[in-house]
Parts: sequence; C-alpha cells; structure tokens
Amino acid sequence: MIAVVEALPPDTAPARIDITPLLRIIVPVVLLLSWWGATALHPGGLISSPQEVGTALWDLAFGGINDDAFSEMLLPDLIASAGRVYGAFLLAAALALPLGMLIGRLRIVKEMLEPTLQVLRPVPVTAWLPLSMIMFGIGPKSAFFLVALGSFYPILINTIFAVRSVEPRLFEAAQMLGVSPARLFTKVVLPASLPGMFTGLRLGLGLAWVVIVVGEMTGVQTGLGAMIMDARQLSRTEIVIAGMAIIGVAGYLSDYAVLALGRRLLAWSPQHG
Repeated sequence: MIAVVEALPPDTAPARIDITPLLRIIVPVVLLLSWWGATALHPGGLISSPQEVGTALWDLAFGGINDDAFSEMLLPDLIASAGRVYGAFLLAAALALPLGMLIGRLRIVKEMLEPTLQVLRPVPVTAWLPLSMIMFGIGPKSAFFLVALGSFYPILINTIFAVRSVEPRLFEAAQMLGVSPARLFTKVVLPASLPGMFTGLRLGLGLAWVVIVVGEMTGVQTGLGAMIMDARQLSRTEIVIAGMAIIGVAGYLSDYAVLALGRRLLAWSPQHG
C-alpha cells in the first residue's frame, strides 16, 4: 500500500504589528493630557492651555483670529530663523571639521590651539551676547555669530575625538598596501572619522536651534527668537509656547535630515548603516 501524503501549506507566521508609531506618541500624548489637565484645574492662570496655543499657532500661520502684529508671521519668522541657523551651521562646520582633523592628527597644531579652545569652550553663548553686539552691532550679524559659535564646539570636539579614535592597525594596513604618508589623511583618517563627524554635525545643528533664541535677542526684527521675546514682553504666553513648539519641530526635522543623509552616505558603517 502506498501512502499518499498531501502537501500541507507552509506554516504562516502571524503578521507582526509594528508598534513603533504608538511608542513614539505615548510620551507626547501623556504630556499633552497633563498640560491640559493642569490648565483646566487653574483656568485663567499664567500658563496658556493647549487650546489657546493651538489657536495662536493657527493665527500665526493663517491669521484671521487676532489680527495683531503676530498674525501670519509664522512663515517669515521661520524663514528668517532657518536662514540664520543653516548659514551659521555651515560656517561652523566649514571651520570646525578641518580644524578638528588637524588638532586630532597633528601634535603641533594640538599644542598650539587645544588649550585656548578648551578655555573658551565652557564660556556660555549668553556670555558672548554683549560682546557680539559690540563687535558686530545690533542686528542679524550678532545673531549669526552666536549661532555659529554655539554650533562650532560640538562639531569640533566630536571631530577631534573621531580622528584620535582611528584604529592604528588601519595605518599599518594602508602602509603595507603602499599608501604614502601624505595620502593617509584622505585614505584612512577621513573615512574612518566620518561616523564621529556626523555625530558632531547632528549635535551642532541641534544646538544651533537652541541658540537661535539667544541669538535673536540682539535686536533683529524677524525670527522665531524675536517673536518669542516680543511675546514675552507682552505677556503673550500662548505665543511663547507656540514659538517653542515650532523651534522643536524645526529642530527635529533638521536632525532627521542629517541622520538620513548620514545613513545614506555611511551605509558601510555599523553606526549608521
């Protein structure tokens, strides 16, 4: 007797549900509900409610509610601040990346520059505010300088650390393959340091959005920082919170863009692949 065994369909594993989006909104939802509950228990307090902030955001973007000096100013202020942030960030990166590679690789440059930079690094950006207004005057140049200064040190320190962390065996392997000492910098140091440099770029860009409020305290007429400062003087707490939210979203999107670029360019690296 020949047994006939029917082919059974392969076991199909149940589809996994991706809960990542849910995990990402848990904390924001809890904070929003806590904020709403706190303001509902104390109506008329100094802290605006989520509804008031939402109304302020709509008026900032489209107008038609308050029709005051803040109405429909979201786009001009965002463009002004973004221009200062990205421009100052690019300037800081253009200075910090090569300087960090030189300090990290050449002992003579390290001894000449690192002590001075380490003394200046702990000085907060707010302490530079009066001096920047003296050097560059009242206006956007001072704001640009302060934002660039805030971005400079995270990029520099991470670049120095990345260069100094290059595995010595890579230099030995490169020399065995015939790479000349003059080309070690471009063939070994730069590629091996790129993951650490991108970490510094992310930190520098994030700090640029942090510093923009301080930078725009220098008398500029437009910008998210200027909007927040004007609203503070007028006790418009809902505008202040709305400005904070806009800066947070803009900083998040900027960080996401740098992270996506790093993953694309450094797909070979375990840290970014």
